[in-house]
Amino acid sequence: MSQVLDIERCDLDIKRNSSSHHTDQCAEERLIVRRGQPFNIILHLKAGSKGFKPGETSFTLIVETGPLPRKESDTKFCFGLSDSIVDTEWSALATNDPSGNTVSVSISSSPNAPIGIYTLTLDQEGQKTSLGKFTLLFNAWCHRDAVYMRSETKRQEYVLEQHGQVYRGTYKRIKGKPWNFGQFESGILDICLKILDDNPKFVSDADKDCSARKNPIYVTRVLSAMINSNDDMGVLVGSWDKFLGGVHPGTWIGSGAILRQWAESGPVRYGQCWVFAAVSCTVSRALGIPCRVVTNFGSAHDTDGNLIIENLYDENGEAMSSDSVWNFHVWVDSWMTRPDLGTEFDGWQTSDPTPQETSDGVFCCGPASLKAIKEGELTKKYDAPFIFAEVNADVVDLVRLSNGEFVKFSGSTKSVGRFISTKAVGSDDRHDITHQYKYSEGSEEERRVYEKAQHHNKLQQRGEEPGLALKIKLADNMTVGSDFEVYAVLTNNSMEAKTCKLMLFARAVGYNGKRGDSCGFASDKVEVPYGEERRMSLKLEYGHYGSVITSDRMILLSAMTLGKHTNDFHKAEKTVVLDEPDIQIKLVGEAKLNQSVTTEVSLLNPLPETLQDCSFTIEGAGLTDGKPMTKKIGSVGPKQEAKASIEFSPARAGSSVLFVNFDSNKLQNIKSSIKVEVKE
Repeated sequence: MSQVLDIERCDLDIKRNSSSHHTDQCAEERLIVRRGQPFNIILHLKAGSKGFKPGETSFTLIVETGPLPRKESDTKFCFGLSDSIVDTEWSALATNDPSGNTVSVSISSSPNAPIGIYTLTLDQEGQKTSLGKFTLLFNAWCHRDAVYMRSETKRQEYVLEQHGQVYRGTYKRIKGKPWNFGQFESGILDICLKILDDNPKFVSDADKDCSARKNPIYVTRVLSAMINSNDDMGVLVGSWDKFLGGVHPGTWIGSGAILRQWAESGPVRYGQCWVFAAVSCTVSRALGIPCRVVTNFGSAHDTDGNLIIENLYDENGEAMSSDSVWNFHVWVDSWMTRPDLGTEFDGWQTSDPTPQETSDGVFCCGPASLKAIKEGELTKKYDAPFIFAEVNADVVDLVRLSNGEFVKFSGSTKSVGRFISTKAVGSDDRHDITHQYKYSEGSEEERRVYEKAQHHNKLQQRGEEPGLALKIKLADNMTVGSDFEVYAVLTNNSMEAKTCKLMLFARAVGYNGKRGDSCGFASDKVEVPYGEERRMSLKLEYGHYGSVITSDRMILLSAMTLGKHTNDFHKAEKTVVLDEPDIQIKLVGEAKLNQSVTTEVSLLNPLPETLQDCSFTIEGAGLTDGKPMTKKIGSVGPKQEAKASIEFSPARAGSSVLFVNFDSNKLQNIKSSIKVEVKE
């Protein structure tokens, strides 16, 4: 039995921890730490109690977050003392003071732990002592964290800087407007966490939502939806014309007043794009995600997703289209890895909280990789086609004549996406980042990317890359008679792990689609982490399919997923046509008019059983007198060769084709042919 510590109080050592965790700008006296990095607490023991003795004293620490803490959801962790801190998971190291009155405990969180408010409890053989609460943030200083940023000057700018510039105007007259982000002001962090708690995903499934807060991709997408109030009780109401009962968007100079008003009384009237973006930047930085505000001059709003801004006019010059190009539009870029897309798409990710178009049924946009935007990779999540169009759409002007015909009268490939701007690191200067979003306008590279984007966009609109993808993969060689494996491949591109039942069916099918008997089935419960895939194999054995397939040699494969939610139901089908053996055809000598010639035909029996009633039949126009000629050869053993020699006398000179068919009880409809030159 280990020695139990008699604890009088716990000192969270806020000042030192805040300094080392870059949270010392926070206006409140509370423990705020960044994940993947150790913090220290001091246990003060009661006078006269036994001190901490390494190797003899042991205890367990319990950290919990969210309303339903569970180990399975990574929202509850229990861990004992270690000999050293482990930087990949929750761990703790304790050392005693020489006086014996205090114990110093160094605690390191997992660099992949969900962000949020945690309770810290000490457990000594069932005797639990509450040590207090702490808030865990993303950590741009931790190389194992998904938001890790290498440059210290950039971390200072994109995480810690509380003031900034938001650019507005036109590309010919760009004006920087100061903005107070104020992410460390009193009460702001709790309001930012309240935004997460008020989002509909938390309301419908708090356990899943809190677990997903380990992922900055998920958090950023939630913020994109929650900074506007269109589908929820989000922060800002957008208005572009009337401002009755609220504040004109141009009046705001900082995020703090907006966030506090929202926390007190709900959605705030009113915001426009630069307000939505600036508030989003505040919340992202408060939670530890590096973030910058970006302004795009000549920003396209492509309503129909064809990457073209079509300005339609009638003969009176009245505009008729819903597409538009804004003088400027403002959004945010957030810095993170993209394990769901691949390491080449790590770095800045664009998201847009201004409610323009819905994404998955909700007014949100992004995060989409800047690299994907620049390279025209529009099948990469999230909302890449819309953002690509904002910076790279072509513009076409059309007039509708009185007869209904549309005539193009002008256009441009260079007017969209100009002088894309953000505040420079360490100064109030404007930094042009157009090159990060696109190649030089008019360059061959830019046109190449645009054409590729058009192609990818068509694929995406046809639904060829859903969020949760189910496909069937076949073996390379699937010859009738052999055993082979097929696979159901489930790829999870959604924001959280998916657990579902995966089934793979095989059954015979005719060319007309009529389904026959089953010849294989596999089923399994699978869990697929986000950004990963799981395969389930099904072995198709001739012993099962050989007796049920038709002479079409077709097998219908059907894969299906069943889950708790409607969007967890997926189906994929693929029809396999089994490869057949080749017929070898050889003419013995030359074919001459009205002279007998022999053809030698052969076929290797691919089946593991004997073929009965085997025969070859030949025919050809001008070769076999208009009639098929059949040679019966009886039975052919497994893996043995069927052979026949058949004589025929060509009745017409010139080019012709000799057709050969093989038939048997188990293998029918095998055909081949060769060209025959008949000489005079």
